Amino acid sequence: MIRYFSGIFMHIGRYYTLMTQVFSKPEKKPIFRKRIFEEIDKLGVSSLPIVIIISFFMGAVITIQAAFGFESPWLPLYAVGVATRDSVILEFAPTLVSLILAGKVGSSIASEIGTMRVSEQIDALEIMGVNSATHLILPKIIATVFINPFLIILSMFTGILGGLLLGILTGVVTPYEYLYGIQYDFKLYNVTYALIKTVAFAFIISTVASYHGYFTKGGALEVGRSSTTAVVYSSLLILLFNFILTQLLLA
Repeated sequence: MIRYFSGIFMHIGRYYTLMTQVFSKPEKKPIFRKRIFEEIDKLGVSSLPIVIIISFFMGAVITIQAAFGFESPWLPLYAVGVATRDSVILEFAPTLVSLILAGKVGSSIASEIGTMRVSEQIDALEIMGVNSATHLILPKIIATVFINPFLIILSMFTGILGGLLLGILTGVVTPYEYLYGIQYDFKLYNVTYALIKTVAFAFIISTVASYHGYFTKGGALEVGRSSTTAVVYSSLLILLFNFILTQLLLA
């Protein structure tokens, strides 16, 4: 038990030390800016298809489940639109999509940096006097924190649209009632709350994955293990901070 907790504190301390190295002034700003745009394309734009597909069917399932759950004659049909809107905006888009991105983006970051570590490319950068932590990790953090909110906004729109289209096709809701429901008592703060969570989750995904990749030791097998570990810990931290931020922002 003592060894377990000492290992946790060791990782926390090493993570903090790495972050202090990461957030230092970049040495060559033109190259740094170029790397940020490359990471936005690689980590964000490439995730568009999976975000759109998952969000579309997620919204459709929520709509159908809400329609069958609201069978009471005392509940108006537009409550289906209200339930879909709030479920997608408050929880499913920011949290579920971030968990999926933790698997896709997090594993990509960890495996890329881990491969560079075991192939001694990071050692070569440090020998040349380059701050490898800033050069490799900071562009990924900036890229994910910047692009993930746009992905989540797209997820919200796609989820609500999927609920509308498949709700109409299955006959569980009418277009008028659904559209009225998504406008009824709409609170802009809910979107703000979701985007705050998204930024926090994006930071967790990029930094935790980078940490596990950066301190990989061994060969190809250890790179795979680091990638898996990064996804697991990122997902756990997302769930933990989802609870904490919900308590702070909505309670």
